[in-house]
Amino acid sequence: MRVLVIGSGAREHALVLALSHDPAVVALACAPGNAGIAALAETYGVDVTAPSAVADLAVEWKADLVVVGPEVPLVAGAADAVRAAGIACFGPSAAAARIEGSKAFAKDVMVAAGVPTAHSEIVDNPAKLDAALRRFGPTWVVKDDGLAAGKGVAVTTDLAVARAHAMTLLDGGHPVLLETYLDGPEASLFCLVDGTTVVPLLPAQDFKRVGDNDAGPNTGGMGAYAPLPWAPPGLADEVVAKIVQPVVRELAARDCAFTGLLYAGLALTDSGPQVIEFNCRFGDPETQSVLALLRTPLAGLLHATATGTLAAHPPLDWADGAAVTVVIAAEGYPGYPRSGDVITGSDADGVLHAGTRRRDDGAIVSAGGRVLSVVGQADTLAAARAEAYRKVAAVHLPGSHHRTDIAERATATP
Repeated sequence: MRVLVIGSGAREHALVLALSHDPAVVALACAPGNAGIAALAETYGVDVTAPSAVADLAVEWKADLVVVGPEVPLVAGAADAVRAAGIACFGPSAAAARIEGSKAFAKDVMVAAGVPTAHSEIVDNPAKLDAALRRFGPTWVVKDDGLAAGKGVAVTTDLAVARAHAMTLLDGGHPVLLETYLDGPEASLFCLVDGTTVVPLLPAQDFKRVGDNDAGPNTGGMGAYAPLPWAPPGLADEVVAKIVQPVVRELAARDCAFTGLLYAGLALTDSGPQVIEFNCRFGDPETQSVLALLRTPLAGLLHATATGTLAAHPPLDWADGAAVTVVIAAEGYPGYPRSGDVITGSDADGVLHAGTRRRDDGAIVSAGGRVLSVVGQADTLAAARAEAYRKVAAVHLPGSHHRTDIAERATATP
């Protein structure tokens, strides 16, 4: 099988790494890729926001399967263009990708499907904002209705902060989604979906805030771990039955059947799991931990999902133990990250590249906000955490920062 991966982050590096170990894969490419991915796969330049460019590359390269990593090309219709070219594609149509591209659409689907989620209200006019804010709180959740790379959300007990964030979005022409706050630990569940069949992967937890103890602004994710030793037994099965399967049925009923990876971001409240958000692709950085534990060959699994044969695929095989991912970010992230700094230690096992490029002189330099994901894997969560931070200490990027508390609380859970 010739497999083409679309994207350039650590998520795509994790996908390429897993595919590179699959004997069914005879050729592997990634577009545009990064400096780390280039060591495992052919890399090609492509405008991921242009569906026709993605499809043209897939045809030219003679791909048997295209795996679209990021949400932007999916929302733009890359999967539609690839399938129209006669090539199997892992990723939802543009119509189905609205489950992430529009929070208003996602809420409408969830309400119709009877899925537990926070009460919400869309505000598209500044004149209506103050009255709407009074209907929420005292913890306010203010979200950008569109794609925001995980950074368009404010969760705050300060009404002035909530109002300021909402006004920033509205002034930029973005409708605002206000939600009631869902209390309880958060979890991420990735589900493979082929239009009808749903197969869950391991539950994981990510860390959105930039600083230790969840301080500072939201980011695209500063770390993750899997599995969750504290999660209730049967969590994945419950979420599939009560949340994911009803949403999959509702999308099919709307003539936008979902094919690919449906990501449920959950709050595990006292009354059970409730949906914070849906994403239409593998999450980053949870993917780096989840795929580290997956023993099932990835290419056949993704191809079965893309071609509607997931029900016939054998049960998934998982490694024992745990995996912990720590993100190393550039100075200035999540604001204006510094780039062009030389990185050392980035070629070690378990170090996945995101914002990197190879300079003309051969040096690996930073080229983005989240620069590297460092993955530790071991028989226990505590040992995996220790391994991840041992590897982090061996990487040097001037001015970089990372959280020091990824999975710390969970290691105290038996």
